[in-house]
Amino acid sequence: MKKEISVIISTYNSPEWLQKVLWGYNTQNYRNFELILADDGSKQPTFDLIEQMKKEVFYPIIHVWHEDNGFQKSQILNKAIEACTTDYILMSDGDCIPRPDFVEQHIKYREENHFLSGGYHKLPMNLSKMITKDDIYSNRCFDLFWLKKNGMKTSFKNLKVYAKGWFSDILNFLTPTTPSWNGHNSSGWKRDIVAINGFDERMQYGGQDRELGERLVNYGIKPKQIRYSTVCLHLDHPRGYATKESIDKNKNIRKETRTEKKKWTPYGIVKS
Repeated sequence: MKKEISVIISTYNSPEWLQKVLWGYNTQNYRNFELILADDGSKQPTFDLIEQMKKEVFYPIIHVWHEDNGFQKSQILNKAIEACTTDYILMSDGDCIPRPDFVEQHIKYREENHFLSGGYHKLPMNLSKMITKDDIYSNRCFDLFWLKKNGMKTSFKNLKVYAKGWFSDILNFLTPTTPSWNGHNSSGWKRDIVAINGFDERMQYGGQDRELGERLVNYGIKPKQIRYSTVCLHLDHPRGYATKESIDKNKNIRKETRTEKKKWTPYGIVKS
């Protein structure tokens, strides 16, 4: 059967977190998807994990890898986009465990000439480490009482974890934000992403996903916020690659995209 949607997961030398994420996709209600691993130069332990997980999960895994050359996430994401075999692409990260209805909700809400912006809920490090395969397969890790019992602080944002159906629709309506393409939980039509030439490969950590979304908007694609309808748990981790230099550089590129209403980058999938 031809797959209906491609899920791109970015990763880099984090096999412990990646395994939890791959377990999460093995719980999905909607099963007609392929998973593309956009691997920014991971070493052998990640390769070993992928071979192990291919035997466990129901979905096909396509491993797209290039040699480690510093933080080149935008570049490997473009290669992953090219590797997708379907018309619709969902993007998330190798530190984000999807709720069982994660892919299903993106299929439900997708719409021509739109992209979707979903939500995520960040966990503290102790809870990120604590979550086991059984917690994921039993869906316990999305139980609000279990999360609070194990160290998650009380917050209005906790509603993201379990909001579904009409309740999530109400929360989306009552808490409007400007939808943006976020690397943890967004989806759109492959032809639209290709039409703006994918990610700007000059960009390193700090907003490369949002810059892509800004070009989609300039191209005429409307954003739609569904952050309470489709949710993932964001595991904590150090961010040694986040430097002031890279963030400032990316801010300048984004400013240029907005002020000049750019729809295309010459530094994307096609180099010109």
